[in-house]
Amino acid sequence: MLRAILRAATADSRTAPDRSIPAVIVSSKLSSSNYSSSTSTKSSLTKAKKSKQKAAAQSEEASAAAADDDFSDPLGDEAARNRRLAEDDKDPSLDVGPNGRALFTSATAISQLSRKDACAYMKFSTEALNEVLPEGLPAGMVKEFEDSRRCALLVRQSFLDLRDNFRRIVDPPLRPSDGKCPKVLKQIVLDGPVSCGKSIALAMLVHWARDEGWLVFYVPKGRDWTHGGFFYQNPETGFWDTPVQAANILQDFLKRNESHLKQLACQISDPIPLGEGVGVGWMKGVDSMAMPEGSTLYDLAQMGIRHTHAAVGVVVRLRKELSLVKDIPVLIAVDQYNSWFTFSDYGEAVTVRSWRPIHAKELATVNAFRSMMHDDMMVGAFSHSTAVGKLRQELPDVPKDARINFPRYSFDEAATVSYYYLRQRLVRREVFSDDNWKKVYYLSNGNGTEMRWLAPLMR
Repeated sequence: MLRAILRAATADSRTAPDRSIPAVIVSSKLSSSNYSSSTSTKSSLTKAKKSKQKAAAQSEEASAAAADDDFSDPLGDEAARNRRLAEDDKDPSLDVGPNGRALFTSATAISQLSRKDACAYMKFSTEALNEVLPEGLPAGMVKEFEDSRRCALLVRQSFLDLRDNFRRIVDPPLRPSDGKCPKVLKQIVLDGPVSCGKSIALAMLVHWARDEGWLVFYVPKGRDWTHGGFFYQNPETGFWDTPVQAANILQDFLKRNESHLKQLACQISDPIPLGEGVGVGWMKGVDSMAMPEGSTLYDLAQMGIRHTHAAVGVVVRLRKELSLVKDIPVLIAVDQYNSWFTFSDYGEAVTVRSWRPIHAKELATVNAFRSMMHDDMMVGAFSHSTAVGKLRQELPDVPKDARINFPRYSFDEAATVSYYYLRQRLVRREVFSDDNWKKVYYLSNGNGTEMRWLAPLMR
């Protein structure tokens, strides 16, 4: 009996472990599955965070690339910039200057400009400028048009004063001056710092005078009169003749003034003295050429162009004839005027080993046009790009009160220029601010060329 009970108990103890083991295994499996699920959740969260960070980084890179594209647009990709400027022209709300003022004036002619139009831009067309100024545009004006991608110029108060000075000479006011108006000057020399706008102001004065119907003798490059070409000393006059430059002078004079010259008769009937021709020497047995009766100034200029021996003599005679014209106003405008007060590119051999530079006043053409000691209207502009150097304050053959300083950009003018460059996409809109353009103004000290160069560098 006892043995049977013991056998039964032993059998039960052998089968019990078989029932408990699966439970332990299941519990271990459950615990391992819980661990794996927790780790997988953490890894998924980590991956999600990484993906968000990656997406944010990609968006930042995209925005940076877009900003780079906007920055490179005005400086690098000119085609894209021109396309965007064409689109901007359809939106007049962009034509806003500082303090909400209009960026462009509504005037269509220089004669219509008033003081209210100062510190605003006036639009031009390239075809019209080349037609009115066929002798050539100033280099600073051409550079401004190229960089800004628009033919527009700033209306400056200093230019309006210059225009009104000559307007009062031809059309004096009906009421006598009460002392507020400045003194009227018939001869003016524009002096001032580098890149202050002297050449552009002179070109615009010529533009206005020709629009008014004046006869204008415009010399855009006075330095060309003293450099290059054939030269020799005329034994009759003692001056040095430059027939190549003389022919070019006459051709430029005819480009815009042909209609006026055909209506103006010559006042001097003396024969034209002849000199040495370019590559042909002197004419044998002939030292002068008579002017036919009833000749006009156009015939006079044509004689100098057709006959190289008479070119210099015609230019000298033309200067005298211009002083005698009374039917229409006459203006003589010379850019690079300071190059006529220093040495030319020519020289004279003194000995075998010595050489004397020839001064500009010794050239027949320069000697005829340089002096301002007369009653004719004449404007000369200094150009510091010709490397002439600083001249003394009192110049020979120039009235003492004729030399005036042409200013650089004022604070208000610089503000308008900065907003104009923003309008023309020379400056990024996201970096443009009043503080930034003021920094550009103070760094450049109002120099127009330097402001145009520094504007795209705003950060």
